Amino acid sequence: MIAKETGLIRIVSLNANGLRAAASKGLIEWLDASDIDIICLQESRLHAHQWVESHKPALWHTHLFPAEKAGYAGTAIYSRLPITKITDGLGFELCDSEGRCTIATFEVNGKTFDVASVYIPSGSSSEIAQARKDEFIAKMLPIFEAWRQENRSIIVCSDVNITHKDIDLKNWRGNIGNSGCLPHERAWMDDVFALGYIDTFRELNKNAEEYSWWSNRGQAWAKNVGWRIDYQIASADWRDKIKNVFIYRDTRFSDHSPVVIDYLVD
Repeated sequence: MIAKETGLIRIVSLNANGLRAAASKGLIEWLDASDIDIICLQESRLHAHQWVESHKPALWHTHLFPAEKAGYAGTAIYSRLPITKITDGLGFELCDSEGRCTIATFEVNGKTFDVASVYIPSGSSSEIAQARKDEFIAKMLPIFEAWRQENRSIIVCSDVNITHKDIDLKNWRGNIGNSGCLPHERAWMDDVFALGYIDTFRELNKNAEEYSWWSNRGQAWAKNVGWRIDYQIASADWRDKIKNVFIYRDTRFSDHSPVVIDYLVD
């Protein structure tokens, strides 16, 4: 992994596809040996009583927001930096009952900012699932708007389950009618960025074939037939603070790969 420069904070977003499974594949040892400062996890899929020491890096500050339903959804934030406040949920049932958003507040070098771990539902399994996803993003947009009006400094680490542009998936023409590539989903992302938010990865990396998720079917991973559906969406004050961006692929902890962004906090 690219070494972090002095004076930067390294933030990672990862859909763990089950924290217990990811831990069994070496995620916690990787975190302990890394220079990562904050990792936002989605799809933790465990309750508090199942969240044991082997699922947490040593000496880190850790917070889990589980779904009410066992073995389902959930988010978590692990940080080497002290967390000054935790906020679970966004105030609507679809999010809050399924543990789909937790927000940590930090103060670094006199700057106060929030880092959110958000897991937007997948719509690929059925029309009902797509309707739930559409409901979620419809309720999320006014929240982005409110944060913007408050001049809130925030980095939203999220499995968005949407590919924003054609460059963000291998076979966009064949997927244009599928969940994650639907025109109204992409238009929603346009609306988010029109508010002034930043796709931090694309600020520095405009290359094709930069993906964060691969189907388990066929040889998608081996052939790099993937989708970029994991994002760090930041408020405008971070635009000139993005210093390094990459997707870590050396070790597989999940069917997603960690999205790694380095920021200057001054």
